[in-house]
Amino acid sequence: MSILVLGVGNILLSDEGIGVRVIEALEQRYRLPENVEVLDGGTAGMELLDAMANRSHLIIADAVVSRKSEPGTLIILRDDEVPALFNNKISPHQLGLSDVLSALRFTGEFPGSITLVGVIPQSLEPRIGLTPIVQASMAPALQAVIAALQDAGVTVTPREATHA
Repeated sequence: MSILVLGVGNILLSDEGIGVRVIEALEQRYRLPENVEVLDGGTAGMELLDAMANRSHLIIADAVVSRKSEPGTLIILRDDEVPALFNNKISPHQLGLSDVLSALRFTGEFPGSITLVGVIPQSLEPRIGLTPIVQASMAPALQAVIAALQDAGVTVTPREATHA
């Protein structure tokens, strides 16, 4: 069983960086077994092909643009819902991920299952840092990633708090 937790986004565009911030928090706060890789995919596209290929489970944390939901809303999609989302051009950099998923399907290296943990951004303006509304969604998004890992049979262990 090989699992990839992939955070994608551009931290220079405010809430677009939510996916990267979620996986940073995951790595800082939790211990994961060796079969789980955590990767900051930034705004990469086809460069992620090898990292995503032949995974038993792919978990993606990302900003997801939707006019139907309020900023800060958590969206969780699974398996066939994920490529469908990218076909609807909803993620700010979905073109790269859509291309990678299509290539993986074409080569027979598509992940066994996919979970997308998305947060609706409030701002995509050039600025470092999340808006307060999206920052408030960090904890629920992180818990959704942990739940997806646990559903895949992964033991997620909190790190001990360090005392200064």
